[in-house]
Amino acid sequence: MPAKTPGKTQAPHFDYENARTGHLVCGIDEVGRGPWAGPVVASAVFIPDAIRTAKWVSELRDSKLLKPAKRDELYGLIMQHCAVGIGEASVEEIDTVNILEANWLAMGRAMQALPQGNALPYFALVDGNLIPKNLPCKAQAIVKGDQHSCSIAAASIIAKVTRDRIMAELCAAYPAYGFSQHVGYGTAQHQKALAEHGPCPVHRKSFKPIAALLAA
Repeated sequence: MPAKTPGKTQAPHFDYENARTGHLVCGIDEVGRGPWAGPVVASAVFIPDAIRTAKWVSELRDSKLLKPAKRDELYGLIMQHCAVGIGEASVEEIDTVNILEANWLAMGRAMQALPQGNALPYFALVDGNLIPKNLPCKAQAIVKGDQHSCSIAAASIIAKVTRDRIMAELCAAYPAYGFSQHVGYGTAQHQKALAEHGPCPVHRKSFKPIAALLAA
């Protein structure tokens, strides 16, 4: 069953990780459920006990609360010192199975991409109120988990930076849409570009605003 989150905290902590003995506890988070374009990206991060007291670990936060420069700095440190898995679900998969199922595909792939993801005794802390049905290990869902678990906060940073970089690459391929500015969300800038140019191959055709344009 999904866990209820505790009261407000000043920063993410390791209480959820410490409550699970006998496992390597990782955090899982995703970025990109709401945008009209681009993939959904998930990350799984295991923070080793030996570095939990490092100063930079105390700076982990929900990626949405960090400035881009700090996100990039923490991304590098997480990639250097932690076990990290990254998974994606493509625009085609989103349009085929729906965004929730695609989100779960990305999360499952992130877990599989962890070092020895199937062999080691991982336990997953998942941001949100649902546990993906395709995870290769037991898990606990935590509402607003990126604000309460250091492992989930780290995963949110990896997923956010990874997807932002993907969208910057897509912006270079499709410069008319400004993907590097709005990363695919339905901003006024994005709507204007769609009105002028129509959807491109990386737009999610199953999303109502894009489907409406295609049907017009």
